[in-house]
Amino acid sequence: MDGILSLALANLTSPLILSFVLGFVAALARSDLTFPEAAAKALSLYLLFAIGFKGGVSVSDHGVDGSLGLALLAGVVLSFLLPIIGFPVLRTISGLDRTNAAVVAAHYGSISIVTFVAGTSVLESQGIASEGYMVAVAAAMEAPAILSALWLISRGEGDRRMDAELWREILLNGSIVLLIGSFFIGMITGQDGLREIESFIVSPFKGALCIFLLDMGLIAGRGLRGRGGGLSLGVVAFGIIMPLIGASLGAGTGVLLGLTTGGVMLMMVLCASASYIAVPAAMRVAVPEADAGIYLTLSLAITFPFNLALGLPIYLAVAKALTGA
Repeated sequence: MDGILSLALANLTSPLILSFVLGFVAALARSDLTFPEAAAKALSLYLLFAIGFKGGVSVSDHGVDGSLGLALLAGVVLSFLLPIIGFPVLRTISGLDRTNAAVVAAHYGSISIVTFVAGTSVLESQGIASEGYMVAVAAAMEAPAILSALWLISRGEGDRRMDAELWREILLNGSIVLLIGSFFIGMITGQDGLREIESFIVSPFKGALCIFLLDMGLIAGRGLRGRGGGLSLGVVAFGIIMPLIGASLGAGTGVLLGLTTGGVMLMMVLCASASYIAVPAAMRVAVPEADAGIYLTLSLAITFPFNLALGLPIYLAVAKALTGA
């Protein structure tokens, strides 16, 4: 317990978390602090490229083998199952209708790439290595949750047509394309490629992440302020309970796969995080009647801060205990 508390305190006072807090508090205080949309988009592209490229380089060093294939399969299965697990929990404690409950649950089967990046930063600060192919698992977990949400909705309202526009939104979502593409570039070019652009994607990475988290804090604070306390207690509780359920499943899966301490932690992070990019984009196309004020606010203003402040230290402590590190 002391280890969790000390790591939580260190995490809470890190530049990453404090940058998020600054944006969050500024938004709640109605400051005119804003972040240009184009700059935010550029930063998100940079972060996706950097994490994908470095993951590809790690796979190049490690080599493609059965462990990579099993981890990818596990990620896809978990992404599909987590919304199915979360859906009845959410319906029970919140009373949300089937459509909104399914859409919210989908966010918790997909992943938050920024939470994943923050998790890798925590591991680096602790000097703990992880499997480089976990970034490929992250990419694989973006889309299956969308399909399970549509299945959950169709069970109550009849078949919802999976048209070409929706499939395009799911499979060609920009974040997925960039993450997978940069992963393969890193895997093909290896260490030689990394040395060529190291000064661009290694040294500036955490500084760029701080600025990005500042913007995320602004978005989360405005979302929460805009709801005016409109999220029910049950919905808010789900935003904390579901990450813990997901992390537990991720921990068990990581141990069964024989992942290292860092790998188990990252599998927990992936299963505990909530999407705010890929799933909202797809849901706007597939289920426009769903209340974006619920799923975006819950993902960004409740689960995202919880994972950054408390979740990451807990997941690392559990991963250490399970792997005997």
